[in-house]
Amino acid sequence: MFERGDLYMSETAIESLFDPKIVYVSSGTTRQAVFKEVADDLVEKGYVKDNFLDNLNSREDAYPTGMDLSVVGSQYPNVAIPHTEANFVYKRRIVPVKLAHPVEFHNMINPTQTMTVRFLFMILNNDPEGQANVLAEIMEFLTHTPWDSLQHLFASDSPEEIFDFLSTNFDEKDRKST
Repeated sequence: MFERGDLYMSETAIESLFDPKIVYVSSGTTRQAVFKEVADDLVEKGYVKDNFLDNLNSREDAYPTGMDLSVVGSQYPNVAIPHTEANFVYKRRIVPVKLAHPVEFHNMINPTQTMTVRFLFMILNNDPEGQANVLAEIMEFLTHTPWDSLQHLFASDSPEEIFDFLSTNFDEKDRKST
C-alpha cells in the first residue's frame, strides 16, 4: 500500500524532526485509509501509542488541518498538517506523507470547505507545549522556501528523495534534539 524509506538512521536524523524510516508515499484514496496505513506502521515502530489512529481521526473531524496554499502561490498544492495530543505519541517527529492520489480534507480556516490535498506533514509531538512551534516551523518552511526548490519535494515519489530534501532544506536552527 505504501513505500517506506529503508535508509539507516543517520546521526543527523536522530537530531532532526525527520526520520528516514517514517517517510511515506501512500496510495490511499481516503483520509481514513492514509491515516490507517501510516498509523499502523508508526505503532509498529514505536513512535505512537495503539490509540493514536482513533485520536488522529477524531481530532481531524473536530479540528480540520487542510491548508489552502494558493494564497502563497497559485502553483502550490494544498497540504494538511494532522496531529494529535501529546499523550498519544512517544517521539517528536514530522512525518512527511506524499499522496499518490488527491485526498479530501476540510479546510483549517473554513471547516465547511473541503479541498483536495497532495501532501501531509503529520506532526508527532510528545511535548504539549511544542505543538504550535512545530506547526509554525512547517508554515515558515512552506512559505519561505522558493517554489523552484519546493516543487521538487511535491513532485517526488521517492521516500528517500523526500527525506533528503527535507533534511537539507528544512531550517532546524534553535531546535533541540529529542
